[in-house]
Amino acid sequence: MEDKNIKINLFIKQLNQSNALGYNPAYIASTADYNFAILDRAYENTGKVYAELKTALNNNQCIEPGCKYETDRLKFLMEAPNKSLEFLTNIGSQLIVTNDMYYDVNQNYAYAVANAILTGKPTFAKSDGYNASLQLLENGSQRMIFEGPMLDMPFVINSDALDALMESGTDIVATTPDINKDMLRLLGEVGVMAGGSSNPETGELMPGAKIADEFVLKNSDGSYDYEIIDIGMGKGRNLLKFDLDKIERKVTPFINAEVAGMLSSEQSVVAAWNVFIGAGTSVSEDDQMAQNANAGFVAWSYEEDLPLMQDKKELFMVKYKEYFMNNYLKQFTTNQIPTVQADAAVFDLEEGKKAKADKFLQDNKLS
Repeated sequence: MEDKNIKINLFIKQLNQSNALGYNPAYIASTADYNFAILDRAYENTGKVYAELKTALNNNQCIEPGCKYETDRLKFLMEAPNKSLEFLTNIGSQLIVTNDMYYDVNQNYAYAVANAILTGKPTFAKSDGYNASLQLLENGSQRMIFEGPMLDMPFVINSDALDALMESGTDIVATTPDINKDMLRLLGEVGVMAGGSSNPETGELMPGAKIADEFVLKNSDGSYDYEIIDIGMGKGRNLLKFDLDKIERKVTPFINAEVAGMLSSEQSVVAAWNVFIGAGTSVSEDDQMAQNANAGFVAWSYEEDLPLMQDKKELFMVKYKEYFMNNYLKQFTTNQIPTVQADAAVFDLEEGKKAKADKFLQDNKLS
C-alpha cells in the first residue's frame, strides 16, 4: 500500500505541476463537467421533509408524545446549511495540504484524489468518472463521499469525526515542517555564532556570519591552531580548526528543545522524518532532485507508528541533530579562511608544515 500511496501521490503532484495537458489536443477539445452540485443534491428533498415535519407538529400527529423526534429533526434541518458550509471549508483546509511543496507522499493517496476532485483539477471531473456528494445523516452529522477511478473504494469523511479531530489539534493530512526554514532560524539561536551574525529583527543570518571565536581551536600561546592544506603547485594555506565537540555540546540542548516542541504534533514529526530526516540525504542532494528523497524502506507509517514509541522519538532527535550539524552548521566549520590577514596568505607548503611542526615541539617543551 505504501508504494501505491507514493506512486499515486507523485503522479497527481506531477500532473498538477506539469503543463503537458495544455499541449494535448484531445484534452483541449474535450468537454469536462466539474459541476458536482454538492449542496444542491444534498438539500434537494429537505423542503418536502421540512413541510412534513411542520405539518406533523401543527396537527399533533407526531411519532410519539412530546414530538421530540420532529422537533430535533426540524432543528437539524435549520442548522444543517451552515454546518454544511463549515464542513466543506474544514475539508478544504485539510485536503489543500496535499498541494504543499514538502507534502509527504507516504500518506493515503485518497487525500490527494479528494483534493483534486474538490478543487476541479484537470482529469478529475465528473465526466472523467469522479463524484463528490454530501449526505445529511439521521444523527445530525454529515458525510462527504468521494468516488472515482483512482479510488479503490469510496473515500468518506464524517463531519463529527473531523470536528473532534480538529478540536483536539489533529489533522487528517499531516503538514510537513519547513525544515530548511526551521534550521536556518536555529543557526542564530544555538549560541555558537559570533555576535552580529544575525539580523536582530528577523533572526536571519547576515552575510559574513561566522562561528564565535571561543569555538576556534588555539595553541597554548593563544594563537590559532590552523590546518594546512595543499592547494597545488607546492603551495599551501591555513584553514581554521574548530572544537566540534564543544560546538555539539553547546548545540544539543537547543536541538533537544526544538524536537520536544515538534513532538507536540507527532504526525508532523513522521512527515519530517519521511521527507527530510530519514533518507539521510543532504540539502544539496535534495535541491538537485525534482522531488525530495523519500525515506523509502525506513519510512514511518501514520497508521502503524503513531503514537510514536520512545525509541523512535529518540532516533528522530539523534538524526535531527545530525541533519542540522551536517547540512547547516558544517558550512561554517569547513574551509574557513583565517581572520588574521597575515595568516590567510598562500605560502610554501613544505616551509609551512615545518614551521607548524617546530611550533608544536616548542609548545610541548614549554608545557
